[in-house]
Amino acid sequence: MELKTKNSKLKILHISSARSWRGGEQQLAYLLEELQALGQEQLVLCVRGSAMEGFCREKGFAFMTYRKRFSANPLVGLKIGRICKKHSIDLIHVHDSHAHTFAWLGALFGNKTPIVVSRRVDFPIGKGRFSQMKYHHPSVRKILCVSEEIRRVLLRDYRFPERTAVVYSGIDLEKFPFKNTGILHREYRIPEALPLIANVAAIAPHKDYFTFVRCVDILVRQGVQAAFFIIGGDGGDRPAVERMIRERGLEGHIHLTGHRADIPTILPEIDLLLFTSKTEGLGTTVLDAMACGVPVVATAAGGIPEMIGDGETGLLAPVGDAEKLARQVIRLLGDRALRARLTERALGRVRDFSKEAMGRGVMEAYTSLS
Repeated sequence: MELKTKNSKLKILHISSARSWRGGEQQLAYLLEELQALGQEQLVLCVRGSAMEGFCREKGFAFMTYRKRFSANPLVGLKIGRICKKHSIDLIHVHDSHAHTFAWLGALFGNKTPIVVSRRVDFPIGKGRFSQMKYHHPSVRKILCVSEEIRRVLLRDYRFPERTAVVYSGIDLEKFPFKNTGILHREYRIPEALPLIANVAAIAPHKDYFTFVRCVDILVRQGVQAAFFIIGGDGGDRPAVERMIRERGLEGHIHLTGHRADIPTILPEIDLLLFTSKTEGLGTTVLDAMACGVPVVATAAGGIPEMIGDGETGLLAPVGDAEKLARQVIRLLGDRALRARLTERALGRVRDFSKEAMGRGVMEAYTSLS
C-alpha cells in the first residue's frame, strides 16, 4: 500500500491503550495538535473511559473507543481493520506496546494499512517469537524512537535499521511561566527562604525513587537545608517508597504530593530538579525544567545525556549512584554562578525539543513511507 504524495492530506489512525495520563499520552496530545495545524485528518482509537477519551472530547478530536479487556484481544485487531476500511485510513500510528499488538493482530487478519510505531522505552525488544514477529512484520514501516539511545538499543535485535528514525519528544515552550507563585511553600508551610528539591514523575519502578530517597538521606545527614518533594501519582512503587522514607526517618523532610494537574504553575518554584530514573526513553520532565529555568541534577539513563550535557546544561551522575547525585546537588546549591550558567545554556538547548519540531519530525517520517 502506497501513501499519498507529500503535499496531500493523510488520514491517520492513532491507537492508544493507556487508561491513565502519563508522558506518552501527553506526547500524543501534542502530536494531535501539531498534525491538526499541519492540515492532517486524524482519528483516535482509545480505551473506553480513559484519560485520552476525555482529552479528545474536551479538545474536539475525532475518536472511537474500545474495551481493552486484555493486552492481545483479537477483537480489537478486527475492529482496527474495519475502521481502516470504513474511513480509508492511510496509516496507523501506535503509541504504546499494547496498541502495537492490536495493530499487528489487525495485520494478521488481513489489514494492509502501514503501521508506524512510537517507541519510548530504552530496553531491548523481546527475544521471544511474539515480540520478534510483532516488530518485524512487513506492515511495520517505521519505528520512531524518541532518542538516539533508544534507537541504539532497538537495533541490537531489530534487523531493519532503514525502518527506524529518531524524533525527539517535544514540549510546549510557552506553557511554563518563569514566575515563582510560592504555592508549594504555602501549601506545605515551608519557610520562604528554604529551597525546594523535587522529582516530578510517577512513583514507578523505572523512576527509581529509592535512589532519590537514599540521596535525600545523604543530603540531610550532611546538613543540607532544603525541603524535598516527590510530585507524581502512584505508578506501583508508592507503598515501598513510603516505607523506605519511614525506615530512614525522613517523614519530616520528604513530601509526597500525589498527582498534580498544576505542574506548569509549581515547577518554576522548584530550586532544583533531582531526576533519578534508572531507565528513561528521553524524560520530558527534564525538558520542562530546562524550559522554565530550573537547574537539573539527573542520572545518565537512556536519552537523558542527549538533553543534559554534564557541566553544560545540567549535572549528571551514574544510574543508582546516590552519593554522586548528592555531591552534584551540593555543588549546584552552593554555586550561584554555575546555576546561572547551566540554566542559560539549557534554555538554548531546549528549543530543539519543541512540540512543533516533534510534529514536523513525525510528519516527515510519515511522508517518507511513500
